[in-house]
Amino acid sequence: MATDWRSDTVEEVRALILEAEPDVEEEAKWVKPSNPAGVPTFSCSGLICTVETYKDKVKLTFARGAALADPGSLFNASLDAGTRRAIDLREGDRIDPSAFVDLVREAVELNRA
Repeated sequence: MATDWRSDTVEEVRALILEAEPDVEEEAKWVKPSNPAGVPTFSCSGLICTVETYKDKVKLTFARGAALADPGSLFNASLDAGTRRAIDLREGDRIDPSAFVDLVREAVELNRA
């Protein structure tokens, strides 16, 4: 992954996920020649989210996002998907740290239910 705003965003999100749930497990999945680092996935009692890096955005896809309340209105992508929801962050976008931590905690609670 390039060291630029996208890698900075991934590091910020990773830190917030770990703040929300210290027992989270991070794995790189879907490793392939075009993406040798793979896709970071975060799990705790099931998949919480994936973090994909594209040329123009970082996409945080919550596996069961449609079942989450999202009181901070963070979801802005995949809103019509049946199960998942996503947050697209573009250069200069800021995520509300408190709302994101709450969203991750809600996702973990849903996985544990």
